[in-house]
Amino acid sequence: MSYQTSRWLPLAAVLALLSAPVHAQDSDGAEAAPAEAGEAGSTAPAAGDAAAPADATAPADGTAQAFGAFQRGYYLTAMELALPRAQEGDPAAQTLVAELFAAGLGVGRSMDDAAFWYGQAAEAGDPSAQFKYGVMLLEGRHVKADPARAEELMKKAADAGNAFGQFNHAQALVSKKPGDAGILEALPYFERAAEQGIPDAQYALAQIYSNTSGVPDEKRARAREFMEKAARGGFDTAQLDYAMWLIDGIGGPKDYENGYRWMKVAATRGNVLAQNRMAVLNINAIGTLGDPVEAAKWYILSRRAGYNDRSLDDFYQGLTEEEQKQAIEAANRFGRR
Repeated sequence: MSYQTSRWLPLAAVLALLSAPVHAQDSDGAEAAPAEAGEAGSTAPAAGDAAAPADATAPADGTAQAFGAFQRGYYLTAMELALPRAQEGDPAAQTLVAELFAAGLGVGRSMDDAAFWYGQAAEAGDPSAQFKYGVMLLEGRHVKADPARAEELMKKAADAGNAFGQFNHAQALVSKKPGDAGILEALPYFERAAEQGIPDAQYALAQIYSNTSGVPDEKRARAREFMEKAARGGFDTAQLDYAMWLIDGIGGPKDYENGYRWMKVAATRGNVLAQNRMAVLNINAIGTLGDPVEAAKWYILSRRAGYNDRSLDDFYQGLTEEEQKQAIEAANRFGRR
């Protein structure tokens, strides 16, 4: 997910943040197939699959053997072991069969077949399938849209401990009851998802702890901690906001050098607002010694991405021709990396 933000998100912006579901899959609902996977639809084993006889020490349970084969990259073997168990109603096996169809691992990719088996597993109570089938029902992809059923399954997945289900159910609660009351009702689900390492949830939790009335002081004191976790989890908007919190002293003491470092991480990843802020930090020597050419480089990059800033326009026009040339060359090198 990608969000634009400024110094911090006001409560209304937090609500907007919480409006789109997080997916554990790509836009087509499938993970990328590892390089060793066999060709989709092939009857030949995946790489090494021919050397996957039943292990004498493997558990007798066919589903456990199927998951073991899947984890080792023996996708055809995984399907052969899981499908009979799935047909007998084993929800874990049904979910595995759905995953194989969704990703096209050892079989032809078929989202219709994946949806069928996710649906079977969801009905049988598998939390992962409840989340994934819930997303399908919510979006109407590969199945007929059914928001009410999607909400029901998402809550079941959340209550069973599925982190993505927890985050999405929390968003649904906030959407149904805007304002602090809805956020506080959803807060336990945000917290559980955040503790399980979902960067989006960690970011949302940091904003909620920082901005919501009624949050206990001991939780409010942890806002920066969760913003840092979201930043370390690779969420570029969290990296931007964490940088600003460090620089402005939000949720803790000011730390200009670390603020500059995190701003550079977000800017290097392509966050346009962070690129604009990098120009400002270099102009004003905040967290760095200051460098007009470096500042101009980030200004050029943000301007090329459509971010207009009149004050930086004036700064750029005040540079020498040589400084402008060096900045353009640096921006071009950044664009080619």
